[in-house]
Amino acid sequence: MRSDLQTWRLDSRSQSLLLASEGGRLPQVIYWGAPLPLDEDLGQLALSHIADFTGGMLDGNPPISLCPQAADTFPGQPGMQARGADLAVLRPDFKELAAEATADSCTFTAKDASNGLTYTAVFQVDPLSDLIIAQSSVTSQTPIALDWLAAPVMPAPAHLGQRLEFSGRWIGEFIENRVDWAPGIAARNNPTGRTGHEHFPAVIMLDHTTSNGSGECYALNYGWSGGHQMLAEQLPDGRRQVQFGHAANSELQAGTHFASAKLYLGYSTKGLNGLAVQMQRHVRERLMPESVRQKPRPVHYNCWEAVYFHHNLSKLKSLADKAAEIGAERFVLDDGWFGRRDDDTSSLGDWWIDERKHPDGLTPLIDHVKSLGMEFGLWVEPEMVNEDSDLYRAHPDWVLGGMDQIRGRQQLVLDMGKAEVVAYLDEKLSAILASNDIAYLKWDHNRVLPHADAAQARGYYALVDSLRSKFPHVEIESCSSGGGRIDFGVLERTHRVWLSDSNDALERTRIQHSSALFLPQIVTGSHVGPRICHTSGRILQMELRAWVAAQRSMGFEMDLAELTDGERATLRRVTAWWKDNRPWLASADILRLDSADPAVTAEMQLAQDGGRFVAFSVQVSSSDQVLPLPLRLQGLDPSARYRVSLVNRDKAHHLSRGEPALKTKDLELSGAYLMNQGLTLPWAFPETVWVVEGERL
Repeated sequence: MRSDLQTWRLDSRSQSLLLASEGGRLPQVIYWGAPLPLDEDLGQLALSHIADFTGGMLDGNPPISLCPQAADTFPGQPGMQARGADLAVLRPDFKELAAEATADSCTFTAKDASNGLTYTAVFQVDPLSDLIIAQSSVTSQTPIALDWLAAPVMPAPAHLGQRLEFSGRWIGEFIENRVDWAPGIAARNNPTGRTGHEHFPAVIMLDHTTSNGSGECYALNYGWSGGHQMLAEQLPDGRRQVQFGHAANSELQAGTHFASAKLYLGYSTKGLNGLAVQMQRHVRERLMPESVRQKPRPVHYNCWEAVYFHHNLSKLKSLADKAAEIGAERFVLDDGWFGRRDDDTSSLGDWWIDERKHPDGLTPLIDHVKSLGMEFGLWVEPEMVNEDSDLYRAHPDWVLGGMDQIRGRQQLVLDMGKAEVVAYLDEKLSAILASNDIAYLKWDHNRVLPHADAAQARGYYALVDSLRSKFPHVEIESCSSGGGRIDFGVLERTHRVWLSDSNDALERTRIQHSSALFLPQIVTGSHVGPRICHTSGRILQMELRAWVAAQRSMGFEMDLAELTDGERATLRRVTAWWKDNRPWLASADILRLDSADPAVTAEMQLAQDGGRFVAFSVQVSSSDQVLPLPLRLQGLDPSARYRVSLVNRDKAHHLSRGEPALKTKDLELSGAYLMNQGLTLPWAFPETVWVVEGERL
């Protein structure tokens, strides 16, 4: 065994990560996967990792190190690309490795003396969520131009042939795509300057047999809000690597220090739900402040789809009355309260109250809302500006990009890399928050940037951090035309995400199902929309709309005057159910169920102590067969018995003519039966939902 070989290991309950270095060079991951015995001989394992070489190859295999180097004659994508002050390409050659290790962390530092560079990689185990969190940085003695810096680079397993990636669009976020590995680079670059509807910054490595409830899978999740790049590469020799970093060429200014965002690493032998639980728990227990976890999540009412820009105090008070009667606990005044904002062509940037619409300020409305027992929330979109605004007329130089750029939603983007822009927004928003009793901000971001710029995300982070330090009681929701800014970086700073602008319950079912791989119930906003959905034109029954919203952080937004007595009663009933159950739902794990019927999308939410659950089975479309197929549950104690009831059994249609037991009574069944055979539910029309509650006896 070589005397200059160094090894390190990190272990969580579900995964082991082993690294090795030879000759003081950058470490490489030599094992990542299921936990290894604690007495494993790491030196022997490192020797076992050495691969052969043959004719036509180099006389050795350049390592897939934490930052693969062109200086090693690495045949694939390097982990860092930079240029010096003279714009000459740098080829880092990091050596002189120093390492600091504890039971749950490793920090590696290496130097490139000839180029004046220092590289650092940090790995940290989170014992609560079981994730391993990695981050890289580089420091230069003189300013350099950075084109690419990957977070610590991970090898991809040879035995899993697929990747689960995520695409999407406005009102169609979190589309799952299984793609096969193939020789070469698969690159996914997002230059939009925000997380993006188009590319959620994560990938899951799996194979065709991996399901929600079984099989092996690995996850890499990049916590950055400014646009990212993922490179998945299969080298000619068969090895694979995955790199995540900021969007390519998004560091526009030379500098002496650069850092990647955090890269969250998960591993599961229990299918996708094993990863989902790790990700959900990390968001819920690590990223959310204690104050949010302990406070019951309020039922929202947002007035946007009732009034749009047409604010009238009498109308708004009437809506607040109706919302409180149904069960709302937070009233949100959306766009149109500031500047001279009568449509989307003006006033972004003018963050003061429009005295034409609110001559006495927001106080009369806030007082009325609070008298009904509700909190008051307000919509803002700080990073944007309209040309028809006092701000733009005073500071056209604050716009990001050239003035010949294509407009988006009649607006331009403020350059958040300028300290004076952040200071202006901080001052104006602080004045609003200091002079009004506001508990919540819906923070929107409705257009893409003209070009990728990492400084934009850092400016946004600085603004949010400043406001949170001054107004710690104010909760913030991240909205970006719906789900355009959802990632673990923004979730370190905000308390809720607006998952999609689509309030279509069928579309929401799919979006919520996919996003559950990363997002817990407590942060995921879901609202009951108008009878005629404003984004799809579809008309869906209130029963479905309400129960789909009740699967996440519940609310509603519509003109409440449109409700029939029956719709109002249904919404009130489901809202009351959600409020009764939210104490345990807030910390429940969302498990996606593997439905034997592709026309059914189902999930269950399981209390952390396993003592109770609720399952939602949505009949999205007509089934190919006549009768419902059994719905198998997950995560239960096989030896325990559960009392199972059908919450909405009164909604069985008269065409359901048989006698499934759940239609008339509760059942007591073992966890083994519920997971192996499953529930027999009544027949149902398409576009309906069954809700099943279970309690361990």
